[in-house]
Amino acid sequence: MIDSQSHTNLKRAVAERLAHDRFLLEQLRSEVQELRGTVRQIQPRHTTAISLVGTDGGNNRIEFDPFLVQLIRVVDSSDNEYCLDVITPSTDISELSSEQFDPKGNPLTALGEMMDFLGVKHLTQLSDMIRMNDSGSPVSQQWVKAYRELVEWAVLFSITRNKEFGTDTLIVYDGLLRSKVFARGLFHHYLEGMTEALRDHWRKKRKVYLVGVAKHSKVLTRYRLAMSLEGILSAEYPAYVEIPRHIEENAYIRSEYARGDDVTVHSHQVNRFVGGKMFFVKFGNRSRDPIWPVDIFLPQVQFSQVILGHMLADAQDGFPVPFYPLCLQKAHQNAALIDFDFDIIQDQILDGIRVILGDEAIDLDMFRLQDEDPAISRYRFDDNG
Repeated sequence: MIDSQSHTNLKRAVAERLAHDRFLLEQLRSEVQELRGTVRQIQPRHTTAISLVGTDGGNNRIEFDPFLVQLIRVVDSSDNEYCLDVITPSTDISELSSEQFDPKGNPLTALGEMMDFLGVKHLTQLSDMIRMNDSGSPVSQQWVKAYRELVEWAVLFSITRNKEFGTDTLIVYDGLLRSKVFARGLFHHYLEGMTEALRDHWRKKRKVYLVGVAKHSKVLTRYRLAMSLEGILSAEYPAYVEIPRHIEENAYIRSEYARGDDVTVHSHQVNRFVGGKMFFVKFGNRSRDPIWPVDIFLPQVQFSQVILGHMLADAQDGFPVPFYPLCLQKAHQNAALIDFDFDIIQDQILDGIRVILGDEAIDLDMFRLQDEDPAISRYRFDDNG
């Protein structure tokens, strides 16, 4: 533990450092002052809102899983399942790539459809984060995260291009409309496909909007205190403010993550990462209600008041997180694998291992009875303390 003298020294050091860096807060306050005159009230509107969410690999609570099984599952707020697959970090990338197409090269899955549109046939061509793996070699789990994200983008792509919407619809993506997992130039091509699909719906007299919502953002984290001190988005009504690109750039190490097609660059660089324009949005009618970072699909920024008005009705019904889109919360609830689901998955994994072991399967049950963490006994005490 830190002793009292160390606490005193630490307190003095922190105070001196913050006093020296006070100019940083003043700089942030100066940067957000331009936003004060651009805050707009949200006018409520009503339409159908749907959202899709993938299972979170970080919530995998399988207790015994030597193969590190990962579930790739994507559902929407109406509990429609669009993808259910199982992979491991050692899954053969070439085999996984071929599973997206039939023998004639026609897409079999949403991911295959997206790959076909982008003109790639192998996952290593789709993302630089997915590389060929040699059998028997240790494999990083990072490619699994990239694959999971690609599947989510693919399902969004498939829904937007193939689904017939009976009413005007707001599609809410779980996260900002930006990605670093696509290989060079492919995300820009993806966005072009999305733009054409949405325009096609409009030609059929169906207004389909696309928006992304995140719980966190580096931009919001950087400017939250400054905005509070300057009274931005503190009105007693739902409101929003559009975030200029130069303010976004100040929060990112790489400016490309804040530069979309709406930014002119004097070079041949292509927008590689960004599909949305960022807004900070407060759906509550109190000054201290939560503020969310929202990306509106770039070609639809002109309809920001309409889109956020549609989101308002959905967010005001948000539960259990107040003033957060209800459709997203429903999708998360539908995607969540509860304890019973994990028990079933655990049993299926054990059954699979028993098949592999054959006559040695009895050793598996004996192995599971062993204490996997003998060191935990140091926390156990007898009745005498």
